[in-house]
Amino acid sequence: MAAALVGGSILSAFLQVLFDRMASREVLDFFKERKLNERLLKKLKIMMISVNGVLDDAEEKQVTKPAVKEWLDELKDAVYEADDLLDEIAYEALRLEVEAGSQITANQALRTLSSSKREKEEMEEKLGEILDRLEYLVQQKDALGLREGMREKASLQKTPTTSLVDDIDVCGRDHDKEAILKLLLSDVSNGKNLDVIPIVGMGGIGKTTLAQLVYNDRGVQESFDLKAWVCVSENFDVFKITNDVLEEFGSVIDDARTPNQLQLKLRERLMGQKFLLVLDDVWNNSYADWDILMRPLKSAGQGSKIIVTTRNESVASVMRTVATYRLKELTNDDCWFLFAKHAFDDGNSSLHPDLQVIGREIVRKCKGLPLAAKTLGGLLRSKRDAKEWMKILRSDMWDLPIDNILLALRLSYRYLPSHLKQCFAYSAIFPKGYEFQKEELLFLWMAEGFINQPKGNMEMEDLGEEYFHDLVSRSFFQQSSGYTSSFVMHDLINDLAKFVSGEFCCRLEDDNSSKISKKARHLSFARIHGDGTMILKGACEAHFLRTLLLFNRSHWQQGRHVGNGAMNNLFLTFRCLRALSLSLDHDVVGLPNSIGNLKHLRYLNLSATSIVRLPDSVSTLYNLQTLILHECKDLIELPTSMMKLINLCHLDITKTKLQAMPSQLSKLTKLLKLTDFFLGKQSGSSINELGKLQHLRGTLRIWNLQNVMDAQNAIKANLKGKQLLKELELTWKGDTNDSLHERLVLEQLQPHMNIECLSIVGYMGTRFPDWIGDSSFSNIVSLKLIGCKYCSSLPPLGQLVSLKDLLIKEFGEIMVVGPEFYGSCTSMKKPFGSLEILTFEGMSKWHEWFFYSEDDEGGAFPRLQKLYINCCPHLTKVLPNCQLPCLTTLEIRKLRNCDSLESFPLDQCPQLKHVRIHGCPNLQSLSSHEVARGDVTSLYSLDIKDCPHLSLPEYMDSLLPPLVEISLRRCPELESFPKGGLPCKLESLEVYACKKLINACSEWNLQKLHSLSRLSIGMCKEVESFPESLRLPPSLCSLKISELQNLKSLDYRELQHLTSLRELMIDELEIESCPMLQSMPEEPLPPSLSSLYIRECPLLESRCQREKGEDWHKIQHVPNIHIYATC
Repeated sequence: MAAALVGGSILSAFLQVLFDRMASREVLDFFKERKLNERLLKKLKIMMISVNGVLDDAEEKQVTKPAVKEWLDELKDAVYEADDLLDEIAYEALRLEVEAGSQITANQALRTLSSSKREKEEMEEKLGEILDRLEYLVQQKDALGLREGMREKASLQKTPTTSLVDDIDVCGRDHDKEAILKLLLSDVSNGKNLDVIPIVGMGGIGKTTLAQLVYNDRGVQESFDLKAWVCVSENFDVFKITNDVLEEFGSVIDDARTPNQLQLKLRERLMGQKFLLVLDDVWNNSYADWDILMRPLKSAGQGSKIIVTTRNESVASVMRTVATYRLKELTNDDCWFLFAKHAFDDGNSSLHPDLQVIGREIVRKCKGLPLAAKTLGGLLRSKRDAKEWMKILRSDMWDLPIDNILLALRLSYRYLPSHLKQCFAYSAIFPKGYEFQKEELLFLWMAEGFINQPKGNMEMEDLGEEYFHDLVSRSFFQQSSGYTSSFVMHDLINDLAKFVSGEFCCRLEDDNSSKISKKARHLSFARIHGDGTMILKGACEAHFLRTLLLFNRSHWQQGRHVGNGAMNNLFLTFRCLRALSLSLDHDVVGLPNSIGNLKHLRYLNLSATSIVRLPDSVSTLYNLQTLILHECKDLIELPTSMMKLINLCHLDITKTKLQAMPSQLSKLTKLLKLTDFFLGKQSGSSINELGKLQHLRGTLRIWNLQNVMDAQNAIKANLKGKQLLKELELTWKGDTNDSLHERLVLEQLQPHMNIECLSIVGYMGTRFPDWIGDSSFSNIVSLKLIGCKYCSSLPPLGQLVSLKDLLIKEFGEIMVVGPEFYGSCTSMKKPFGSLEILTFEGMSKWHEWFFYSEDDEGGAFPRLQKLYINCCPHLTKVLPNCQLPCLTTLEIRKLRNCDSLESFPLDQCPQLKHVRIHGCPNLQSLSSHEVARGDVTSLYSLDIKDCPHLSLPEYMDSLLPPLVEISLRRCPELESFPKGGLPCKLESLEVYACKKLINACSEWNLQKLHSLSRLSIGMCKEVESFPESLRLPPSLCSLKISELQNLKSLDYRELQHLTSLRELMIDELEIESCPMLQSMPEEPLPPSLSSLYIRECPLLESRCQREKGEDWHKIQHVPNIHIYATC
C-alpha cells in the first residue's frame, strides 16, 4: 500500500512526452519524406524504454549516492536535447502546413520539399550524437546498481510519533488549541455519534504538536472514556491500524486473529463508549480504505471524536465531518521564542545581545515554521561565536546539517506523482516571496509540456487546474494573505523546489552575476539595480535555455533589463526558448525580427512594456500558445498575419490602445482566452469573426459596437453558443443616432445562459431587449448597466434569482424606477432575493423610486447588505418603507433635492454598521422618530459631510453603544455633541469645518473616552491655540491638526499630562496647513512620541530644520520626523 503512494521519478513524466512526440504524425512524416534513417528513431525509443524502467530506483538512490545523481543529471540533459530536436522537426512540418495554406496537407507539402543531402546528413549526425550519449548512459546503469521495479527505502524513514509532548516545543499555539478543544468538547452531534476533525498544514508546521497538546489537555482527559494515538504515516494498512487502536484501548490481541475478528473485537470494545482517536500523519486518500476502517468505529457513544493530521487537503476532504482546520505559520515573535528556547540556556538571550540580533535574522528565514526554528536553535545551542551564527544565516537551508527539516519537506515531495514532481520543481524559477497567479503558472507548464494531453473533451488548461489544485491541497502552494487570487510558496518549500530542480533551474537575484550551469534549462532574473544585460552574460553558455523570465521586484524603480541590441543577441543565442517574459520592462519599446528564430516558443509575456507594435516575424511562431500584452499602454496594432498563429490559446490584450483586430482572426480556432475584441471602423476583423471561436471561455470584452453596420453580423458572433464564457462586457463608444439599430445589435448579442457577469456600457438604445432581465439567466451574479443615456426605463432585473451585485450608472433619461424594475416574480416570492450590493449613481433626472408593494409577500431586497445612492440630485426618497433586515452599509451622496431625507431611520435597518451621508442639505437628524434607547446596536462607523442642518441624536452613548468611528465634515450648524456624550467605545473622531462645534470643544469631554486612539481636527479659522481647553484622553495614539489657518501656538499644558502614562502614549502627531503656527512649544514634546509630520506650515519649517532650526532641540528625540516644504 505504501509503495502505491510513492510517486514516480520526475523524469518519467518527461519521457512520456518524448514518447508521444516520437509517435506524432509530424515527426513520422518528416522522417519518411526526408528519407531519414527511421532505425535511428526506433533506437531512440528503445533507449528511452531501457532507462525508464530504472528511473524510480535512481531517484531514491541519488539522495545517498552522488554518482547516481550525476548519472540522472546527464540523462536528463540528453533527453532535453532529444526533445529539442524532435520539437524542431515537428515545427518544420507545422510551418509547411501553415505556409502552404489549407488547400494541401502537410504530407503533400513535405513531398514538394527538396531534401538535400546536406540537411539529411546534419539531422542524422545530430540524432546520432544524442544516441551515442544515451547508449553510454544506458551501459552505466548496471554498474550503478540500478534495477527495474526496485526502490531505495532507507533514505527517507520517519520516526513514528507518540502522544507525549514537550512544553519546550510549544509557542504561539494557544488560539489553535482553543479552536480544536472547542470542536472536541462540543456537545453538538448533528445526529452523529462520531466526528472527524482534520488538521491540515505543510510539513513541519506543527500539526502533530497541536494534536499532542489537545490530547493531553486535562479537560479532554476527563471528557472521554477511551483514548488512542496511532501514527499512520504512509502505510495505511486498515487492519494494522485496527490492531493498534485495540491495543491502545487496552485490549489483549491474539496474533492469530483474522481481520474480521479484529473489527468485531473493536466494535464490541467501543459499543456505547465515548472515545478520542488521533490518527497522526495520514497520507492515503482512498475513500474505500477509510470506509472499511470506520465501520467498527461507528458503534461508539455520542460525542466520540477522531483527529486526523495530514499535509493533504484531499485526505481531509475524504475523512472530515467538520470543516478542515488549516494550521498557519507562527508569528515572527513566537518563532523567535521557540528558537530562543532551544538556542539559549533557559531561553534567555539577554546575555548574548550580539547573537540575539543575528538570531532574529535567522528566525526570519524560518518563515514561521516551528520545526525549522526548533532545529536551527538546537544546531546553535552549543555555539557562542557570532561567526558561527553568521555562517548559518548566510547558508542555504539545504546545505545545513538539519536532517529532520529536509526529511519533513522531502517526504511531501516523495509522494508526488511524477507529473506533479516536474510541475513543482519548475516553480523554483519564482523568487522567494513572489506572488503568482494560478493562470500564470498554468500557461508556463503548458509551454514546457508538463501537462499531459487530456482525454475526451477536457482542455489542457482544465487538466492543469487539477494539477495546480492538487499541489495546493498538498500545501506546496498557499493562498496569499494579501490577495486571494494570488498564491505563494513558503520560503522552505521554495528551497525544496530549488533543491530538487538542481542545476536545471536557476535564479539570478540580488545582482548575483555568477555563471550558470551549461545544463540549465530554466532561468529567472530578479533585477534589483543596474543594467540587467550585464547579469544575463552569466547565462551565455546555457545555449539550451527553455525558460527566461525577468521579474522586476521594484515596480516603481526605473532601470534597464534588456536593451534592443541585447535582445537581438538573446534571440539568436537562446533558440530553444519555450517561455519568455520581459514583463514590466518599460525600456522594451519593440522587438527585433530575430524573435522569429524562436521556433519552440510557446509563451511570450510582454505585459506592461512600452511596446508599440509587434514585428511581423511574430506570426512565424507557430507553436505559440500564450501571448500576454496586458497593460501595454502604447500598443496600437497587432501583426496583420496573426491568423498564422494556429496554436494560440490565450491572448491577453487588456488595457492597450488597440482599436481594431487583424483580419481573419477566426482562423485561431484554438483560442480559449480572448480578453478583448476591438471593432474597427473599416478595417480588421468584423464581429462575425467571433462566431468560429467556439471555445472561448472566461472573460470577453467587445469594444466599439457602434461600428457594427449590419445587425445580422452580430448574430453571427454566436455569443449564445459560447457556453464557457463567464463574463461578458459589451461597450459602445459613440452615437449612431439610430436607436432601433442599437437595440437590434444588442438583441443579437444575447449570451449563453451560463453567463455569470454581464456589463453593458454606452448602449444608445431607448429600451433594452427582452433577454436582459429574463429569469432564464439564473446564473448571473453581477450586472452593470453604465452610460445608457437614452434609456427611460429599467429592465425587470428583480427576476434574476442569483443576482448579487447590481450597478446602474449614468442613465440620463430615467425619471422613475417603478414596478417594471422588480418584474414578474411568479417563480419566486421575493424580487432581488439574492441581491447583496445595489448601486445607483449619476442619475441626473431620477426623482422617484416606487418600492415593491408591501402587500406582496416578503417584500424586496431580503438579503441586501450594501446600498449606494450617489449623485442623484432630484431623488425625493431614499429608503424603501419596508425593513431591510440585512443592510450593513449605506452610502448617500449629493442628493440636493431630497426633501424626504430630513431624518434618517436608523431603526429601519437593525444590522446597519456603516453609514456615509454626504451632500444632503435637508438632513436634520438621524432618526425619524424617538428611538427607544438600545434599539440600534450595530452601527460601527458614521461619516457625515456637507449636511448643514444636522444635529446628532440625544443619548447617543446609549443609542449607539458600538459606534467606533465618527467623521463630521462641513456641518456648520452642528453646535455640540449630544447629551450623555459620545459612545464610550469610540476609537476614531474626525471634525473638520464644523465651526460651532470646534469652538465648543471644551465641552466634548474626550477625557472620558478611554478607547479613543485617533483624533483629527481642522478647517477652522477661529482656533489660535491648540489644544487649549480640549482635554485629551490618555489613550490617544494619533493626533492630526490641519488647516487651522490662524493657529499660532501649541499649548503644551494640555499635552503634558500624557507624558507620564507609559502604557498609553501619543505616538503620532501630524500638523498640516497651519500657516500662522510660529513655533513648537517651549517644553519638549512628549518623550513617547515616535512620529511627527509637518506639512504646509511655512513659519514652522525653518525653525524645525534638522540640526539648524531654532526648534530642532525640541523635536530631535522623535525617531521619525517628516517635514514637507510649502509649495
